[in-house]
Amino acid sequence: DPQLTAGLRNTLIYAVMTSGLKVIISLPLAVLLTSRLWLKDLLRSIIFFPVLVSTVAVGITFSVLMQPSTGLINTVLRAIGLTVVPDWLGNPGLALFSVALVDVWKGLGIATMIFIAGILSIPTDYFEAARLEGGSWVKFRYVILPLARNATFTVILLSFIGGLRTFDLIWTMTRGGPGFASDVLTSVIFKQYQAGFYGLSTAGNVVLFILVTIIVY
Repeated sequence: DPQLTAGLRNTLIYAVMTSGLKVIISLPLAVLLTSRLWLKDLLRSIIFFPVLVSTVAVGITFSVLMQPSTGLINTVLRAIGLTVVPDWLGNPGLALFSVALVDVWKGLGIATMIFIAGILSIPTDYFEAARLEGGSWVKFRYVILPLARNATFTVILLSFIGGLRTFDLIWTMTRGGPGFASDVLTSVIFKQYQAGFYGLSTAGNVVLFILVTIIVY
């Protein structure tokens, strides 16, 4: 089915993008928040806060913020001098990526906390040795990266599975639109079920189940 195939492709793009960005952003944040930074406990709370907010509420809020004409984001962009501003959710080439960025913002807290736990579990002897050998870069490259690999694997796994299962953020922000540009597997399954195509909807569920099972295995 063309819709199911397109939804599967978008789902894989979405899952790879969100899990990759969460690792790239949250690992340096975790390093920063385990250093001798002033007010680091407050910053940890601020970064974790989006996790506590309902996904539906986040989706509705960002739908308003990303409105092309009246949204706060484009208003700020115009205020700093941009004459052409993007239609974040109305452009078929941008919609899926816009939702993915919101997903990254919302899930960054969990990923950062996992990395913080991984870094804090590393014995301090390694950090002292790295400090003598060459400072911050040596500590990051030869201590944190290899010894926090379990945390990295956990973040990638949880984020990727979350990306495959995503529905509420997509549905509240774009409903799979414009057209079918941001349809993912779960939104296609839901639409087919609403339309009465129960066999196709069930087939989509089986595909999703197999994908998640393979990744977990």
